Amino acid sequence: MLSDKSILITGGTGSFGQAFARTVLERFPDIHRLVVFSRDELKQFEMSQKFPESRYKGLRYFIGDIRDESRLRRALEGIDVVVHAAALKQVPAAEYNPFECIKTNVLGAQNLIEACLDTGVKRVVALSTDKAAAPINLYGATKLCSDKLFTAANNIRGKRDIRFCVVRYGNVMGSRGSVIPFFLERLSSGVLPITDPQMTRFNITLQEGVDMVLWALENGLGGEIFVPKIPSYRITDVAKAIGPECEHPVVGVRPGEKIHEEMITASDSFNTVDLGDYYAILPSAGPLSVDAYIEQCGGSRVAPQFSYNSGSNERFLTLNELQSLIGAQVASGYSG
Repeated sequence: MLSDKSILITGGTGSFGQAFARTVLERFPDIHRLVVFSRDELKQFEMSQKFPESRYKGLRYFIGDIRDESRLRRALEGIDVVVHAAALKQVPAAEYNPFECIKTNVLGAQNLIEACLDTGVKRVVALSTDKAAAPINLYGATKLCSDKLFTAANNIRGKRDIRFCVVRYGNVMGSRGSVIPFFLERLSSGVLPITDPQMTRFNITLQEGVDMVLWALENGLGGEIFVPKIPSYRITDVAKAIGPECEHPVVGVRPGEKIHEEMITASDSFNTVDLGDYYAILPSAGPLSVDAYIEQCGGSRVAPQFSYNSGSNERFLTLNELQSLIGAQVASGYSG
């Protein structure tokens, strides 16, 4: 799939970017080039200690910001595949600095789309978030806009051999800024604060996220928002799994937070296809109808008014499963 291809990942020094780079370098040693595009020179230096260019001949580190379209165009010369992981994603920071979030998550997305259309890129997969479904915070709203831009980009590709699609999934276990590393850092204090005892979240491991992107690169027709079938967890169970002897005071929901996250809304159900391990939300104005998509790709329609919500999910991680997953992360030294 990626053999002899040139790949660029925006936000390539983040949690996902590093896991994606590791997987690609291990599974596709004959790639032509893998470009890590990000704006932080320190993170690039630190990543280069783990993945030195002297060992990985096709690996390149490219400093740039997706807000800078001319720099993107330069970075995309000769690139076949783009994975878009760059974003400002901290909910409180986005609420306080709204236009900075818009400039990166929305205007940066459009910059990337324009540059990909003009430089011969063949495949683009953009990372989304469960917060983009029925958003109540600015971060989620910007990612919803980004999703719409990427899916609609297929309408203006003309005769170009390029496909744009989106992958949307829940909290990545152990990623920077998420609850698990926060609880692990607070463990020695004996206090693990709970926002709301009813709160639930979807959960996906970093490797599952990487594998989903690789699947979307191979199987996406263009225009889909792919959603994985993944388990949920209760925030109270995470606190018990990490610090069963700790105090768990309830401190209240932070601005812009939901009690439960949603990845497919009831309004999406009329354009959603069940593909087995994944759902595909099709654009309402796309070239393929739901029936035509099913005829070409398989799957089946979901029920009308179907929604995919972390609180009503059929599958929840047990306390033992959470302890096992968290223990494996700590043992591997993964710090997000």
